[in-house]
Amino acid sequence: MKTPQLWRLGMGDVQILHGARHRPPLKRPMWIIILVSMVSLFLVCAYIYPPQSSSACYVFSSRGCKVLTDWLPPAPTREFTDEEIASRIVVREILNTPSIPTKKAKIAFMFLTTSLLPFEKLWDKFFSGHEDRFSVYVHASKEKPVHVSRYFVDRDVRSDQVIWGQISMIDAERRLLANALGDPDNQHFVLLSDSCVPLYKFDHIYNYLMYSNMSYLDCFYDPGPHGNGRYSEHMLPEIELKDFRKGAQWFSMKRQHAVIVMADSLYYTKFRDYCKPGLEGKNCIADEHYLPTFFHIVDPGGIANWSVTHVDWSERKWHPKLYRTQDITSELLKNITSIDLSIHVTSDEKRDVQVQPCLWNGTTRPCYLFARKFHPETTDNLLKLFSNYTSL
Repeated sequence: MKTPQLWRLGMGDVQILHGARHRPPLKRPMWIIILVSMVSLFLVCAYIYPPQSSSACYVFSSRGCKVLTDWLPPAPTREFTDEEIASRIVVREILNTPSIPTKKAKIAFMFLTTSLLPFEKLWDKFFSGHEDRFSVYVHASKEKPVHVSRYFVDRDVRSDQVIWGQISMIDAERRLLANALGDPDNQHFVLLSDSCVPLYKFDHIYNYLMYSNMSYLDCFYDPGPHGNGRYSEHMLPEIELKDFRKGAQWFSMKRQHAVIVMADSLYYTKFRDYCKPGLEGKNCIADEHYLPTFFHIVDPGGIANWSVTHVDWSERKWHPKLYRTQDITSELLKNITSIDLSIHVTSDEKRDVQVQPCLWNGTTRPCYLFARKFHPETTDNLLKLFSNYTSL
């Protein structure tokens, strides 16, 4: 039996090669390197400069921005300033404080006017018989009006000049709120203009507002030049572009929200200093942006995002349609009171239409309790129609 021989490699078996050993040059796939570099650069840029419009997202994916954000790490949380921390604590405490029960809860009707209130006779008829359930406050910025209704006599608050588009409009609103909050029985606060009229009888409006679980404040996102185009980076860091909102100034808010508005100084100061016509070549209107932006930041779930005051912007002018005598018909008023959808149109080239149902405590209801803008000449016609168009 033969034993297998192990072959041992010895130094003598190694062939010694003289000179350096040369290998052929490696052909690197440069196109792969370039592709990986471009993808990496794109991801970094997308993280630092996220797309500002949905169209930019769809260039890379039919699923839009969602697919991009799934791949990217979460954006770092911004550290709040001392002023923001203090503001949020105040807001939280106010919202968490139970309302003081009152036996005679009232609605504060706050009228913002230059001088006259041409529809006092109509409001007198509306208020009659409900003296313990409402209060009236009038801010006349130019001339103290001569009142024809007993409900308006001695109800003027200290007023100051109001300039359209300026922070003075917000100052007037806050002045009205401050006076109305002085009465602890006032539980809901409605801002009205001198061209506003009621669309229903008092009981319906009272129950609609008093038993609602939110405030009715107009608020929507407008990426166009008359929306986010008015934003100023000087509002940073407290107000970011993504939080900038727009809406009509005619609000109806519960007492907690009215107190929050009076307690705010941080966001009010930002709009006072950096939202005004002509600043940085923009036409920022404080009363269209301050409250919508403020509540979108501090209590977005507490507002309806639509106003209970109807206005017709179909003419697409700087000011809404002005109703004249020939316009006042029962058909017009029935059409307004049948609307149950809130519609906003953006000011960019897309003219996107944003539609949402008007929900009252989760149930779809007609949106509007008041309407504007009515010319003084319509008073008599409105008085004749009042009993009919306010019937439920």
